[in-house]
Amino acid sequence: MFKTNVGNVDRAIRIVVGVALLVWWYMAPDMSLRWVPLVLGLIALVTGVLSTCPLYSILGVNTCPAKKA
Repeated sequence: MFKTNVGNVDRAIRIVVGVALLVWWYMAPDMSLRWVPLVLGLIALVTGVLSTCPLYSILGVNTCPAKKA
């Protein structure tokens, strides 16, 4: 469905950052602009779990290791 363009290290970082942002959003209910960490956390988490990044596709970036023939 989607081309995998996020490598393992990049994927792990995205998942950790996404979870951290979602925890921050949950723990700070009275913060102004509360939606920012929610949106950024969801984007980071989804792109990490799916191993694909639409922005990487647009820019032509690929952090996956080359497949051996």
